[in-house]
Amino acid sequence: MLEHIPAWLGQAMSGLRAGEDKLAVSQVCGDTPASIDLSSPAFAHGSRLPPRFTLDGEGVSPPLVWSDPPAGTATMVLIVEDPDAPAPQPLVHAIVWDLDADAGRLAEGAIVADGAGEPGGRDVGRNSYLREGWLPPDPPSGHGEHRYVFQLFAVGEGAGDPGATPGRSAVIEAITGHVLAAGVLIGTYSRDQAAPVGPIGDAAVA
Repeated sequence: MLEHIPAWLGQAMSGLRAGEDKLAVSQVCGDTPASIDLSSPAFAHGSRLPPRFTLDGEGVSPPLVWSDPPAGTATMVLIVEDPDAPAPQPLVHAIVWDLDADAGRLAEGAIVADGAGEPGGRDVGRNSYLREGWLPPDPPSGHGEHRYVFQLFAVGEGAGDPGATPGRSAVIEAITGHVLAAGVLIGTYSRDQAAPVGPIGDAAVA
């Protein structure tokens, strides 16, 4: 959808951005929790996302790996947001609720619609387009670089139930006060702006 915005309009809106202070991690981690090492074999932290993970390519979700969460972790929650979206709030690209505490990874293409969720397992929530699954990055042409912030939360016992196919507000309400650790990974993407692919390259990941 946003790829159809003309570059001149994107440039005019370049100063309009939601802001990183509105990211989920800023809202639920008032006291600095323990750190989780979150990374991807497809791109380095702070580098450009390969096009295959965006609307300019296959549009699949990237692979993710992370370190062991702290003792007492009951579940893991992933929220992916774009704080540079020209909107009042960051654009939600993915929510994955109730990941196994010892999962350690998400495979490429794993964030897809799953209806009411996997029995006894994770549930893929709703993105900003009110659909389940991965919303591929689609920044407006000329708007500059956008950051796609992958936020992984280790959640302890006592968190609320956000319901089936939860949205951002329900998830944040459920985990606030129960986050034991968090990890952040940032990938970038832009249109009509020279930017090399990150140091890991643009190769498909098995």
